[in-house]
Amino acid sequence: MAESEEEVDVLVQRVVKDIANAFKRNPNIDEIGVIPCPEARYNRSPIVLVENKLGVESWCVKFLLPYVHNKLLLYRQRKHWLDREALVDITCTLLLLNPDFTTAWNVRKELLQCGVLHPEKDLYLGQLALTKFPKSPETWIHRRWVLQQILDQFLAVGHNKNQEQQGEAEQANAERSQQLSDHLARTLHQEMRVCSDAACRYPSNYNAWSHRIWVLQHMAKGNGKVFHDELSSMRLWVSMHVSDHSGFHYRQFLLQELITEHYQTPASATINGSSQHWSSTVPSSSPHQHSCTQTNGELSGAEAASEDDGQLSFTTVLQLFQQEIELCSDLIQSFPGHETLWSHRRHVFYLWNQWKREQQHQCSSRGDNKSIHLNDSDPGMSEVSPQSYAGREESVNGQRHASEPMEVDRVSLPNPHDSKRLKRGVLLPGTLTLTSEHSFVNSILDSCCNPEQRRFAVAYKKWLDTVIGLQS
Repeated sequence: MAESEEEVDVLVQRVVKDIANAFKRNPNIDEIGVIPCPEARYNRSPIVLVENKLGVESWCVKFLLPYVHNKLLLYRQRKHWLDREALVDITCTLLLLNPDFTTAWNVRKELLQCGVLHPEKDLYLGQLALTKFPKSPETWIHRRWVLQQILDQFLAVGHNKNQEQQGEAEQANAERSQQLSDHLARTLHQEMRVCSDAACRYPSNYNAWSHRIWVLQHMAKGNGKVFHDELSSMRLWVSMHVSDHSGFHYRQFLLQELITEHYQTPASATINGSSQHWSSTVPSSSPHQHSCTQTNGELSGAEAASEDDGQLSFTTVLQLFQQEIELCSDLIQSFPGHETLWSHRRHVFYLWNQWKREQQHQCSSRGDNKSIHLNDSDPGMSEVSPQSYAGREESVNGQRHASEPMEVDRVSLPNPHDSKRLKRGVLLPGTLTLTSEHSFVNSILDSCCNPEQRRFAVAYKKWLDTVIGLQS
């Protein structure tokens, strides 16, 4: 028996080394897996490397996993000494086979803090583990910890940069800050790919989508372009996964963040309060507009630009809601009987109704002449031309006299002061109303043969009457 145990130890040590050597031979391994093989048929290593795929024959797992597990526990209990290289190899092997072993991740945290491991190496290990175990909560938790270390490093460089005096030290620090910013951008896109891959491998992968939200909140805060790109790229994904509620919840998060973004005017995008090189997508006025002065009773360039930015943001938000409702309509009609689609439509319309009420309340509380009339109508897309505002405002002896606000398809626009915007015209999306929603539901009920689709449509109609109808 003792001889058998020694043979097992020798075998397992060789397998651990084979795994480490496989990563040295091919640093581009992108997937791991277990190859069904009840017993060793040939006198060869159970580690198989084909192109960028790493496989472990199943017969050796029953020997390999207990061995590395016990070795690591003995090390933590200070009953067995392991050097740093051995710790790296053992934890790597253990986490590829069982990524939910918290002690192994904690050991790698210590190695990372000591400088033995690079953060990129741990992110890479976690990415491989997720190809086999896409829902592993401990792996996602460790990824967030590593990403937080990268963010802290970036913020530390930004803090030092503010304290540096002018000279060569400042220039070197600026270059270092730019390198970290580029690295942060690459890490962000890489995390998006890892989350997408995990979401495709495991349906309704709550851990992957929660991690994706965390990444955007901490690494792209205030960067509207990233949120817009995510909303656009996710359109195809949700169209192919119409029953994945977690994916639609992610779209709801993006929609809400974009609405908030369009009604804030930060000077630049920030990461946890620190400025970064990404530009914000909030519209900004040009320098020559700010140099204008108030003459003949007209608004200054800065005031006009600010008001125009507010109108553009208002129009953009309307378009976001309209496009999301149109996506829901297309998917509900194309894929009948999926409750996830109706739940998403309910959330979007509720969010729209709340936003509309808030805007009306803000306008009334400020006592502005601007008003938002979103009545129960179902207009289509309408273009506001310059002629629509002919005679809208006149200047007499330095006094401004505004005519009555003109309603275009029952949507009263704020007072326009920027002639350039009027010359090019502004497309206004059709407003979402209770009447339009009832019309959509009735059309579904009239043409529906699917009993599940009819049940969801009736429930949605009842929700409209009991929740939205009472608020209107």
